[in-house]
Amino acid sequence: MAQADVGSVTGIVTAVQANFYHVQPRDGSADLLCTRRTRLKKVGQRVMVGDRVVVEEIDLQDRRGAIAKVLPRKTELDRPPVANADQLLLVFALAEPLLDPWQLSRFLVKAESTGLSLLLALNKQDLLTMEECETWRERLSQWGYDTVFLSVEQQMGLELLKEKLAGKISVVAGPSGVGKSSLINCLIPEATLRVGRVSGKLQRGRHTTRHVELFELPNGGLLADSPGFNQPDWQILPQDLENYFPEIRVQLAQQNCQFKDCLHLQEPNCAVSDGWERYEIYQKFLEEAIAYKETIQQQKDDESQLKVKMTADGEQHEPKLATKKYRRSSRRERHQNLKDLYEKQSVEDLFRDE
Repeated sequence: MAQADVGSVTGIVTAVQANFYHVQPRDGSADLLCTRRTRLKKVGQRVMVGDRVVVEEIDLQDRRGAIAKVLPRKTELDRPPVANADQLLLVFALAEPLLDPWQLSRFLVKAESTGLSLLLALNKQDLLTMEECETWRERLSQWGYDTVFLSVEQQMGLELLKEKLAGKISVVAGPSGVGKSSLINCLIPEATLRVGRVSGKLQRGRHTTRHVELFELPNGGLLADSPGFNQPDWQILPQDLENYFPEIRVQLAQQNCQFKDCLHLQEPNCAVSDGWERYEIYQKFLEEAIAYKETIQQQKDDESQLKVKMTADGEQHEPKLATKKYRRSSRRERHQNLKDLYEKQSVEDLFRDE
């Protein structure tokens, strides 16, 4: 007969697979394989990797239980779906594939938009000279980023990275083929993630990670690997873009623009100059943000032209019929119309008599 514990424990969700959740108890005991209470499903309570949860109905022999409560989250990401993350570890390669400032900036802007602290790590430093690495370090410093240079292949720079990851929940992101899975395997050997080879023809990596999972770091902290993607999705509005460029934030901290809706395209009395490296990148991203805003507005306009009709097959959307609203005219308006008509008729009679 299975041994049961009538009490409850708190823990953190380290993996979600189908309708099952792996929970790491706070007391350090072995992980629990849990289901979710029906009432949580009824109220639409989503359970995410990184959630702090209360587990009940614990079977100590089989290490099973049921998640009864999800504790309040301090942060929440949709992509990847991770709760309570402290920082985002953005991993890029200096070579193979070659580091592209435009692609890096796109990921940096997306990372900034999450609101998490940002830790930038550049892998494969062994493929560049010390002078080339130093050039990139100074360049990124002007962008506003303190960067960790490392080489997973040569075991370089890993100790500094471990110090910055200790005691925190960190989410790994970045394009495919830069060595994210290899880095995690190096930091956490038991993770044994599959490593994809870089396509020599396209200089891009193959997608190797399939789901989000938290791995415990030997020196404390948790690391979340997220599914690889070539480009982050673009859901940024024009008025928010300035917040995701450290160069703009520094200039605006010294002086404000004259107009609150300034887009920093050299409008009158704009406080942001054009004398910084990524200004052209900012202009291009602003165009994309404006296009995204226009797309949203168009979708809203299209939806406003549809009405929902309930049928036996469910909801159906039909275009609304154009209707003209009529209202009864006031007494003053009617008198004025009669007066105008009378005067018009009098003029016509006058010309007719002539």
